[in-house]
Amino acid sequence: MTGDDRGDRRRLVAVVLAVLISQVLLYPGVPDLVVELGAPAGIDAGMWFLVAEFAAFVTFAVVWGAASDALGRRVPLVAAGALGGAASYAALAAVPRLGFGFPAALLVRVVGGSLTIGAFSLAITMLMDLGGGNGRNMGAAGLAIGLGAAVGSVVGGALADLGAFYPVYAGAVVLAGAGLLAATVDDRKAGGAVTGSGAGGDAVDDYAADGDDPGFREVLSRTRETPGLLVPFAFGFVDRLTAGFFALVGVYYFQDSATFGLSATGAGATLALFFVPFALLQSPFGSLSDRIGRFTPVVVGSLAYGIVTIGVGVAPVYPVAAGLMVLVGVCGALMAPATMALVTDLVDPTARGAAMGAFNVFGSLGFLTGFLVGGGATGAFGYRTAFLAVGGLELAIALALFPAVRAVAPRAPPTSPTGDD
Repeated sequence: MTGDDRGDRRRLVAVVLAVLISQVLLYPGVPDLVVELGAPAGIDAGMWFLVAEFAAFVTFAVVWGAASDALGRRVPLVAAGALGGAASYAALAAVPRLGFGFPAALLVRVVGGSLTIGAFSLAITMLMDLGGGNGRNMGAAGLAIGLGAAVGSVVGGALADLGAFYPVYAGAVVLAGAGLLAATVDDRKAGGAVTGSGAGGDAVDDYAADGDDPGFREVLSRTRETPGLLVPFAFGFVDRLTAGFFALVGVYYFQDSATFGLSATGAGATLALFFVPFALLQSPFGSLSDRIGRFTPVVVGSLAYGIVTIGVGVAPVYPVAAGLMVLVGVCGALMAPATMALVTDLVDPTARGAAMGAFNVFGSLGFLTGFLVGGGATGAFGYRTAFLAVGGLELAIALALFPAVRAVAPRAPPTSPTGDD
């Protein structure tokens, strides 16, 4: 990895970090924010507020990725997505002042989500374009995701206690900064010469681009011709289902007077107990997967993740629940970079944008399902049953896809990771 690569990786990590901070800033204060936007109090309104954004993520992630592959450029799209997302946050804060109701706020969330997913997905794709080891680069992405969520949850909770719209204002500023920072990154030609490295890198080893950018349809075709991608897509779906569940149900669970009765600040700090280890361990666990392969981190991490998720829901007292939240973060850090790196390992470099976009589609569908299953199960059966259902799904996917993971992700890497940073 060259000095320019290292500088670009730091800037791209900062962009992903900023996008996640802006998103998660809102989560601890959702119960009060939706009321200020004109919705009735309760988990249903919070569920639809989050669903609106992620529905747009699902719809537009592949569009942004395939467009960048076809254009051969990513930086202008990342900057446009981030700046557009900042404008949507400003518009959200204006909704009640203009006399519009909650449906208008949901529409703004859809528009903002369609823009923000471009900045998020393509910034990760640009990290995929760099050398230095797929697991290491995806570990850097995971570090940014986890740390952004940790900072966003803590700061967002504190801001929400000061005023319902303070997190929205802060999110707009952070997203604007991400757009400006993205514009300083070198725009490497998408699909340019790349040498694969790390576990499972056969699909990209010794690849050299022929100088021609594939068309939009060809990009999508190349992605569809790699059926092994369905394995990391499936794990990405269930992993983010659990994250979506915590983002919605976890906030209400920790603030509910019938459980632990925390403030928005306390709930945000509790979410950070998950996000901090999730962030700090991404890079070392990603590098570990370059050395030992993707199989063990993905399968063992998913099994442990499901077990500790159930544990949070049945914890008798807050200190036990808080300790288990830390373990949730550790287990998530073990599997997340390996799962994203598996996408890089399997796909043709000229279709990386579309492949990561598709991965984010499945992930966003997972978030949506987590919101809907979590909100529905909690409303119908209570928190404990909801935690059992979501943790059980994580266990089920790990057991059901055990042979498939072994087939596409050998335990021993065929090559050694390259790069010194």
